[in-house]
Amino acid sequence: MSEESIRGPPHNPGTGGWPTIRYFNKDTGLEGANYVKKTDKPMCQELGDEETMTTYVEDSGGTSLCMATTGAGCNPREKSYIDKFKGDHVRDITAQYDRLEKMKGQSMKADLISWIIKRKKILKQLIVAAEDVPNDEL
Repeated sequence: MSEESIRGPPHNPGTGGWPTIRYFNKDTGLEGANYVKKTDKPMCQELGDEETMTTYVEDSGGTSLCMATTGAGCNPREKSYIDKFKGDHVRDITAQYDRLEKMKGQSMKADLISWIIKRKKILKQLIVAAEDVPNDEL
């Protein structure tokens, strides 16, 4: 830090309070992006909540602990959603994914956005699994 301090744009440490939380992925590139608070709690309490932190990591990293093919790491809501589409034809699952994709950019609450992201991750996994099934088994 003493040799190459990070001050000013685009990082702006301390913006929005301390600690400054930034994430980096393919979409953000080297500039990264600021963590956007989801509650009125102080940031240390908000991210100290395991569920909130897990959601943040999954959403920012484009990852998921939920394995749609086995149900491992999935909460009851995700398992119920998986059961709804498991065994469906790939075109039906893709249509549902496309419907959710069209919702991108619409104004909605953070928890709804998070649920849409989770559903899209589940559907992507189900699409890949359905594409791996030979045509005579469908």
